[in-house]
Amino acid sequence: MNTHTHRPSRRRVSLFLACATLLCAMQAQASTPGAAANPDRRLERGLQVLSDLNKGQPQPVFEAMRQEFPFLAESTASYALGDVWGRQVLDPKTRQLAAMAAFASLGLRGFFKTHAGYALNLGATPDELKEVVYLVTVPAGFPRAIEASQALQELFNERGLGASRSTR
Repeated sequence: MNTHTHRPSRRRVSLFLACATLLCAMQAQASTPGAAANPDRRLERGLQVLSDLNKGQPQPVFEAMRQEFPFLAESTASYALGDVWGRQVLDPKTRQLAAMAAFASLGLRGFFKTHAGYALNLGATPDELKEVVYLVTVPAGFPRAIEASQALQELFNERGLGASRSTR
């Protein structure tokens, strides 16, 4: 008789919990009155959020996704932009600063840079964006913060913001 019991790895437990959380969220969304009843409204709201973030200009990455991956683009616009980004609990600038911190911590440079641009569009100052980079050193470490600082410097150069001195 085998007395050894199988214990799942932490990674498997984490993956299981993430999947369970996602399924619960999907179930909650599906059971929310009107959530799936008007998918066109969700898409419309998501496209408006994207337009607001990008000062009414087309977002090249999203437009390319619409051409090659229309289902992914529609799903992103409906859920991520319409349902999540369209919420009113946080003001848009705060939401972008939080997104920047999350993307920098995950090492997602392109997403970090895009959302830093949105934050600038919404009135964030270069010093506020730099502060997010400094904060990233705590949960994600210096390599991720340095990567984010490089992306931020690229964005500043593209926007003609140059090398501005930040507060310590």
